[in-house]
Amino acid sequence: MSLEELAKFRDRIVEELDRTVDFWLKHSHDRENGGFFTCLSRDGTVYDDLKYIWLQGRQVWMYCRLYRCLPRFHRQEILDAAIAGGEFLLRYAAPYPGSRKLAFAVTRAGEPVKVQRTIFSECFYTLAMDELWRVTQQHKYQKEAEEMMEQVRVWACEDPSGLGRPPMAGDPPVSSLAVPMMLLCLVHQLEEGSPERADRYRQLGDWCTNQILQHLQRDGTVVLETVSPDGKELPGCQGRLQNPGHALEAGWFLLRQGQRRGSSSLITSALEGFILQPFASGWDPQGGGLFYLLDVDGHSPTQLEWDMKLWWPHTEALVALLLGYQLSRDSRLLQHFRQVFSWTFDHFPDGEHGEWFGYLSRQGSVTHTFKGGPYKGCFHLPRALYLCETILDTLLAETSSC
Repeated sequence: MSLEELAKFRDRIVEELDRTVDFWLKHSHDRENGGFFTCLSRDGTVYDDLKYIWLQGRQVWMYCRLYRCLPRFHRQEILDAAIAGGEFLLRYAAPYPGSRKLAFAVTRAGEPVKVQRTIFSECFYTLAMDELWRVTQQHKYQKEAEEMMEQVRVWACEDPSGLGRPPMAGDPPVSSLAVPMMLLCLVHQLEEGSPERADRYRQLGDWCTNQILQHLQRDGTVVLETVSPDGKELPGCQGRLQNPGHALEAGWFLLRQGQRRGSSSLITSALEGFILQPFASGWDPQGGGLFYLLDVDGHSPTQLEWDMKLWWPHTEALVALLLGYQLSRDSRLLQHFRQVFSWTFDHFPDGEHGEWFGYLSRQGSVTHTFKGGPYKGCFHLPRALYLCETILDTLLAETSSC
């Protein structure tokens, strides 16, 4: 890749990151109650004032990470908003005092509305608290992160009963790819800069890695979203389901794990099994872009949105392909990055109001004009742009020194 091409990619990514952050700074802050509105129309108008705890945690993490790692975002308004969001979480994320199970949604003022029987509100709460500690050095946030991390570990690895999901005879336990992925993300967050915590979470990181690799099935040719707890393929629609974006995201998590562990074999497994293969099977040869869901045996998935093009699989693909190229210099990854970059930047950005549309038809037309909702907030897009910017900075420095 030439210096000129690297610089063009970087310039566009920097421009989009600045416009994206500006959109959330301008429209999402609840200056009366704290926290963030995430149900935002195309122009940033709030169309629903429910607050989703996992998205609150994501936005706190994103603001803190940008504040800490990119000098142009080291601004008091970003730090103040992150702190206000963190304090909102401390006050209202738990639906009742002393609960470690957090709400999924609360009212604008923080009253609990809904609890989900999953670990994801708690996971993003942990990310938010740890990153908030890093930028403020207030140890109450670190304490919250470590205590919630331990609770999540227990639920995921030992005893899920506290999640409130009743066991049923016809619904045996399964292994969902999302769980070890999320825990590995937490391990990477908490162990950063701390040999003591890296040692403490080493075993958990290895467990997560092994659990993720179990989803590589059929002699390494497919990544399945759900397998049995001992890593066997499941029958029926559930067992055949593929999510190309999830596989690609898992791929770059494994690349980071391989870097941290110094494991070239893990990096190779991630590149071949979780990045190149899911990209090849997930790319739509007719309309371009990545399918949301696929059936491994070619049946029509039962999810009605299976052939839509969502923003987040494409942002995860950009990170996975660029990081993979940085580590391997495999020209296939660079070519796929160009392909995804071109399609993505031609279809998702909103040139008029900023940020990106999240949901497109198979043909690439916008189907939903809102910029945020219960499942789209200030996270996948700015995280991917931030990571791609930092990777490109490294590649530019390496290329210019040659």
